[in-house]
Amino acid sequence: MTITHNILISAVGGQGALLAARILGHFASAQGLMVKVSEIHGMSQRGGSVVTHVRFGEAVHSPVIEAGNADVVMAFELLEAARYVSMLRSGGVLLVNTQQILPLPVLTGAAAYPLDLLKRFAELPIKTFAIDARAEATAMGNAKTVNTILIGAYAGHIGADTAPWHQAIRASVRAAHCAVNLEAFDRGYRLATEPHHPTHA
Repeated sequence: MTITHNILISAVGGQGALLAARILGHFASAQGLMVKVSEIHGMSQRGGSVVTHVRFGEAVHSPVIEAGNADVVMAFELLEAARYVSMLRSGGVLLVNTQQILPLPVLTGAAAYPLDLLKRFAELPIKTFAIDARAEATAMGNAKTVNTILIGAYAGHIGADTAPWHQAIRASVRAAHCAVNLEAFDRGYRLATEPHHPTHA
C-alpha cells in the first residue's frame, strides 16, 4: 500500500457507490489511517453519474484526487469507466463492471454507445480487471450487491486479508443485509484471486 492511496469510484445513480466508499472508509480507519472522502453527485435520480473520491494514508490533506493520480478507478458500469479512466496514473488499476446501462442520449438515438471499450483500455498503460459483477450478483440472488462484489475484487487485487474487510462491511450495512454482502464480497475476492479467471485483462 502506498503512503496515500487514491481510489475513484464512478457509477450510475442507484448502484451503491456511496456504500462502497463507506466500506473503504471503515476499512482504512480500522487500520489507523486518515481517510478523506469527497462525493460528487450527478443527476443520480435520473441515472446520471455519481463520482466519489476516496483517499487514505498516514497523512491526507485533500479529499480530491487530481487527474492522473488515481491508483484505482472502480467503475460500476462500462461507460463510467471510459469517462474516468484518464484519472488513473500510469500503471494504475481499472476495476470495471462490464454491465452497460444506456444513458438517455443512447436511449433516444441521439448517440451511440461506444464499442470495444475493453479493447481500448487494454491499449492504455494501466492494468484492467473486468468483471461482469451484475451477472455475478444476479447468480447469487441479489442484483444489488454489485458494489460489494467490486470491493471484494479490489481487496483480492491488493492481497488484503479478508477479516478486516468483513468487519468494515459489518460496520457499514444493516444487520439484515450483512450476510448477503459478505457473500458478495467473498465472491468478488475469489474472482480477483483466481489466476485462470478472465478478470485479468
